[in-house]
Amino acid sequence: MQQDAKTTHPDTLLAVRDLEVSFGGTPVLHGISLNLRRGERVAIVGQSGSGKSTTVAAVLRLLPGSGRITAGSIELDGTDLAGAPEARMRGIRGRHIGLVPQDPMSNLNPAMKVGAQIADALISNGSRGVTENNREGVKRRAVELMAEAGIPEAERRYGQYPHEFSGGMRQRVLIAIALAGDPELLIADEPTSALDVTVQRQILNHLQKLVEARGTTLLFITHDLGLAADRTDRIIVMADGRIVEEGTPQQILLDPVQDYTKALVAAAPSVSAALSPEDSSAAAPAEHPPEPVVEVRRLVKEFKLRGQRGQVVQALNDVSFTVARGTTTAVVGESGSGKTTVARILLGLETPSGGEALVGGESISASRGPERRRLRRMVQPVFQDPYGSLDPTFSIERLIDEPLRIFGIGDRTTRRSRVAELLDQVALPRSIAQRRPNELSGGQRQRVAIARALAPEPELLICDEAVSALDVLVQDQILSLLADLQDRLGLTYLFITHDLAVVRQIAHNVVVMKSGEVIESGTADQVFLAPQQDYTSELLSAIPGAAFAR
Repeated sequence: MQQDAKTTHPDTLLAVRDLEVSFGGTPVLHGISLNLRRGERVAIVGQSGSGKSTTVAAVLRLLPGSGRITAGSIELDGTDLAGAPEARMRGIRGRHIGLVPQDPMSNLNPAMKVGAQIADALISNGSRGVTENNREGVKRRAVELMAEAGIPEAERRYGQYPHEFSGGMRQRVLIAIALAGDPELLIADEPTSALDVTVQRQILNHLQKLVEARGTTLLFITHDLGLAADRTDRIIVMADGRIVEEGTPQQILLDPVQDYTKALVAAAPSVSAALSPEDSSAAAPAEHPPEPVVEVRRLVKEFKLRGQRGQVVQALNDVSFTVARGTTTAVVGESGSGKTTVARILLGLETPSGGEALVGGESISASRGPERRRLRRMVQPVFQDPYGSLDPTFSIERLIDEPLRIFGIGDRTTRRSRVAELLDQVALPRSIAQRRPNELSGGQRQRVAIARALAPEPELLICDEAVSALDVLVQDQILSLLADLQDRLGLTYLFITHDLAVVRQIAHNVVVMKSGEVIESGTADQVFLAPQQDYTSELLSAIPGAAFAR
């Protein structure tokens, strides 16, 4: 439950008392009270819409649109933030409160060198006597911050642009910017949700060392309970704009009190990844395995480097595996391992440089005309971002109907009937047919994406990070839906993901890729319980929350 708003520890840095926030007259935060002590690491967890990010936006006084604080107080080291004028808040943001946001590509200027962006933060925060006139001093300090954030060859990379950095390195740039003002409070808002598990662990290990060395207080916002348990001293659980429970990681994960918290814990794949063999959802190998739907044979893919005559990058090297009918095979690995390139070849979006990929015994790259069209109908994708993959100007009915029209399936009446049937299959009300994607939640949009993929009755669904953008409760619902559809329709799934906790929950077989090669494969039990390669063991050890798995 919430802390007593009147009980403030002498070492308290941030005190939020009875905070209420409304958007256009609609209350969204209801009496939020919490205290953060100096040097403490606290996580706020909850599903999308629970109020986590709104609480952070209120503390920073950056509520969007019509959002406004309607009651309560926010004090940072005794300074009132709720009523502070904007000019005062500009001096507090960056210098006293640092923010590491979620998406580095939308939070870094793509047309500006990363070093200059860090230098701007230093100058605007007046950090360590840095002044705009002392260009060399500014650059020297920016390079120091890049090195502190774990960016190798910081001086050389100072002059590079964001697109020249990997996702993990871009996140390190954001950390450097957040620490430029030496803030007492650092807010990390889903800082690693888009990163694979090993990069995530590296970033968070480094961030943890930095805040400990500086004595910085950390407020960690995440929907991943396992991550919160690994990285913080205390967890605050939010639902519907209220704090419903709080306690140590052990209390929250091993002995939750509230039903909502129990549901979060049960739905968190990272917490349940270390299952015993008898509890595993992975199927034992059949005595007579079903025929393969997918056969990948010695696949090679090379990409030519622009502006560098004759030079190529080998994205895939001698990749081979099969996917049996009615089963789920997960292809896992870090960013750059080649897993998405395999998916693009199977979807006919890339042509292999060598080897072949077969669906239903037919080669995708060798097919032409009607045969190619038939194979494309057999393989349908479900992408990571349902909002990005759904045309926002189309109605839901038109979105689901689109593959039927493209493949010439049925007339207008039968297509409308098929759309209604598909909405039923993905557990969406038929009443949403005339709505637009922006009127639906993230989970509902992903259900629409699944319905659209099912429309032409494919044999294979390729799910490319299909649940990584969803919070744990919605993620659990979508995974359950996919399992149910597989049972009812006999679907075959190829699941491309960096999240091994999700793999443990849904896959029958696992293919582990590194640097364009398959380094290990087997049943889910074989890979999780008896990994043969050090790289696989490293991936498994990076799953957050495993220490709390029951």
